[in-house]
Amino acid sequence: MSPQRQTSPARPAAARATSGAARRTRTPAVDTACAEAVDLAREAAEDTAAPGDVGEHLGVRAEADRVVTHYFACLDPAYRGWRWAVAVARASRARNVTVSECVLLPGDDALLAPPWVPWLERLRPGDLGPGDLLPTAPDDARLAPGFTQVDDSTDRAAPWELGLGRVRVLSREGRDEAAARWYDGVAGPRAPIAASAPAQCSTCGFFVPLAGELRQIFGVCANEYAPDDGRVVSADHGCGAHSEAVSLPAASEHNPPVIDELGYEIVPAVEDTASLDDEALGHS
Repeated sequence: MSPQRQTSPARPAAARATSGAARRTRTPAVDTACAEAVDLAREAAEDTAAPGDVGEHLGVRAEADRVVTHYFACLDPAYRGWRWAVAVARASRARNVTVSECVLLPGDDALLAPPWVPWLERLRPGDLGPGDLLPTAPDDARLAPGFTQVDDSTDRAAPWELGLGRVRVLSREGRDEAAARWYDGVAGPRAPIAASAPAQCSTCGFFVPLAGELRQIFGVCANEYAPDDGRVVSADHGCGAHSEAVSLPAASEHNPPVIDELGYEIVPAVEDTASLDDEALGHS
């Protein structure tokens, strides 16, 4: 019988991946020629920066084989804590060192701008002005296609809630967010003016209920003398301009007037009778 050939077992895939990762994460050695090119790196930083903005040499760091970055202090008062980074390199078996790039990088204690926030996230109520456009995202959770709003909670007396003439209508999440915002705002029951009101808006003749599900809690004030005229108010909101607040305050009583018969003052004659009539009625 011929002897069987012995084969070495194959290494597991995990072991191969581990060895490959170890090779990829090898820390490169600092190239001597590149590390000694301090004057070359300083000259490149001075050519890029304004005169007098390049300070002392802060050190080097190996980026790859035969690639080193030199760091210099930045003396510009506007970039305190920043540093000039000049990358130099040389080809394999070459003696000449060349400059790859020169940039200004922030240090650990550098003053940086705050993180960028998208415009839609920075927007606040009241920021929209005349002529401004506020695009609504196609996947806005506050809106839903009109034909989907036909569940049991939809107001059957309001057929326009089905989206006739409108591509999208308020979704359930959009209604809940609006209701919570209005109810907790200045037109809700916890507003200071509502605490001293004679009655709630639900019993006021100027209260116009909204359509749909929101009519159970909210309406619009139609009293031109009320502070919430033309605004959405909750049914349990209130103010002093309630339609049934018909009792007038009692007139204050004063003591008899005292007439000074000893002194007098000269008052210029009034030629404009219209102005005299207005002042007599208490209008200035």
